[in-house]
Amino acid sequence: MKSEHRHELKTNELAEWLTHLPQWAKDNRITIIGVLLVVVVAGAVYIWKIHNKNVTAQNQIELTNYMARLMGGKPQVISAQSQGKDLSYILLQPANSLKSFAQTVKDNRMAAFAFIKRAEALRTELHYRLGPVNQQDFTTQINLAKDSYNEAIKKAASLPSLLAEAKFGLGLCEEELGNFEAAQQIYQDVAANQDFEGTVAKVSAKWRLETMADYKTKVVFQRSAKPKFPDAAQPQIEVKPVDINSLPIGLRKKLLDQNRTRDVPVTNLEPNLQ
Repeated sequence: MKSEHRHELKTNELAEWLTHLPQWAKDNRITIIGVLLVVVVAGAVYIWKIHNKNVTAQNQIELTNYMARLMGGKPQVISAQSQGKDLSYILLQPANSLKSFAQTVKDNRMAAFAFIKRAEALRTELHYRLGPVNQQDFTTQINLAKDSYNEAIKKAASLPSLLAEAKFGLGLCEEELGNFEAAQQIYQDVAANQDFEGTVAKVSAKWRLETMADYKTKVVFQRSAKPKFPDAAQPQIEVKPVDINSLPIGLRKKLLDQNRTRDVPVTNLEPNLQ
């Protein structure tokens, strides 16, 4: 009986609460709306974070694949050169992929890194070519590398390490184009920037300032003159007559006996058998 009575009381209370629910909701609608908004926003933020985490992971995998293709291509190019083949062009394929990736990815760090590596790939391809590169092609491709470094600078405005690396790359481009004064100014700016303290690019810029004078003049290896060797000296052997008197007595006697048997005159020997 008691359990039935309790169940009846709960049912009556629920019915009474449902009866007053519309009025309660009306009186507290602002609070209810606020709570619902908080729940919706929290749920949206959670979903957005999960989505961004997945996208970031996918982008990292994609960037890693491009870098693996680029790094793996270099040994192939070098190996082909030993066989007289030019495969330097295979470095341009990951370079183009890095450009597309950098233009679409939302993460500035990954975009800046991709632009820098694309510029390095363009410069490396030129230096890995087996045959000579005409000046027009060289200038065009180095300018493309410069454009890529400049894009990296925009993306890396708040990233000192990548920013320094991109600016140092610009200096290398100017140096390769023969613009040594512009290169020197870039190196000086990188070396003097306190924000770049501790970066590899700052150390490299200082070293380049100390040594770049060695690169202003192209090194030309002249064909060495064919060495002239003196004619081989013919050995001069002086044959002197044997002084028979200097030989042992036994040998002198034997020699005289042989000469008499062969009827060879021995008047010039004048032996002294004493």
